[in-house]
Amino acid sequence: MGGFFGAVSKRDCVLDIFFGVDYHSHLGTRRGGMIVYDQKDGFQRQIHNIENTPFRTKFEKDLSKFRGRSGIGCISDTDPQPLLVRSHLGLYAITTVGIINNSEELVETYFSNLGHQFMAMSSGAVNSTELTAALINQKGSLDEGIRHAQQMIDGSATILVLTPDGIIAARDRLGRLPVLIGKSEDGCCVSFESFAYSKLGYADAYELGPGEIVRVTAEGWETLTPAGEKMRICAFLWTYYGYPNSNYEGVNVELMRYRNGEIMARDEIARGKLPKVDYVAGVPDSGLPHAIGYANRSGKFFARPFVKYTPTWPRSFMPSNQDVRSQVAKMKQIPVPELIDGKKLLFVDDSIVRGTQLRETIDFLYGCGAEEVHMRSACPPIMYGCKYLNFSRSNSDMELLTRSTIQQLEGDEGQAHLDEYADGSSERGQCLLKTICDGMGFSSLGYQSLDGLLEAIGIDRDKICTYCWTGKE
Repeated sequence: MGGFFGAVSKRDCVLDIFFGVDYHSHLGTRRGGMIVYDQKDGFQRQIHNIENTPFRTKFEKDLSKFRGRSGIGCISDTDPQPLLVRSHLGLYAITTVGIINNSEELVETYFSNLGHQFMAMSSGAVNSTELTAALINQKGSLDEGIRHAQQMIDGSATILVLTPDGIIAARDRLGRLPVLIGKSEDGCCVSFESFAYSKLGYADAYELGPGEIVRVTAEGWETLTPAGEKMRICAFLWTYYGYPNSNYEGVNVELMRYRNGEIMARDEIARGKLPKVDYVAGVPDSGLPHAIGYANRSGKFFARPFVKYTPTWPRSFMPSNQDVRSQVAKMKQIPVPELIDGKKLLFVDDSIVRGTQLRETIDFLYGCGAEEVHMRSACPPIMYGCKYLNFSRSNSDMELLTRSTIQQLEGDEGQAHLDEYADGSSERGQCLLKTICDGMGFSSLGYQSLDGLLEAIGIDRDKICTYCWTGKE
């Protein structure tokens, strides 16, 4: 994934940008960047690797060098950014969040003429933000160029552009990610997460619609391109990677997760499938609120049979070596033996993607003496890797637990019946659940239904992207 924050103010706003970007650290683990504009000193930029050191620690020493009344910053899970671009449109900075699936095709089609070149990263791939800027520069104005880039990109592109006159913010044309504006007495900010600016003295002011492009200044904002009719906002904002305090399309993340857990328990009770357990628990951290909702509706005690130790390793996927990542994941799981030994437990996780760490968690719980471990997923079975955002992306869909299990059961024939396998009440769906239970060591397994998930989110279901589960755009 990735996150962004920008501000334009009547005063120096370096600290606002610093803390605003830092509040997006849960969205990425690879690169962090800030770029600030000052009328006297111009653009000042810094990018750091944050794979092993948090954004805040890396950038604290840079604060004394920055000054300016406008700026943008990002947390990136992919490319180094923001970038500083000089073209016929002037000197500007740009940061993006999204995916370009057709980058090679775009480079070949539009930039294969002699004299045009891109800085290649170590993998040989082109920086997505640089490619987006190149597409923007094909037109006569920034807003026209942004519209052109978003039309040409297969995937998604949410864009912030910093110019000497302010910030141009563009939400992806189908609104897959949020873009929000906050307002204070001194200026305005633009943010992915709504909670990021409330602690900085900004109040909710405006939420961009899908495809909308606005110019933000210290005085306010104006729409350059109006919002489109069609929206496909990512459901995983609420179920997984959105922060609990945030609101998207007027729906709070934490409250949605409570509702989601309640709906799962409600539907299991109606089907007579609620198991007899001693405790309901959440897989830390994003599984916890789903589990609280499940426990409240089911009448089962909520407990925390194990707690993650995060002071030294806040994110288990930070180490580059897979063996080290696996060992760190194990080291972080600190059990409460009195809540595990001899107990029947039901865990709720935000989702089940590949199942690698979950299998290790189950082994850990049985090793601590658990009698039964039941598993519930707060979303439906994931059948497709996301092609719009950097979530549940895989080199192959066959890396997903569901698809690899289906291949094991029926081979290629099974891949033609994914809808049936996704339905836990069908014969194929029951077979999928049993096979995963046997392979993972679950006492039982249940997935939230798509209808239940959409009910929990509560906005028009036609505005929500469900590609990961249905394969339909």
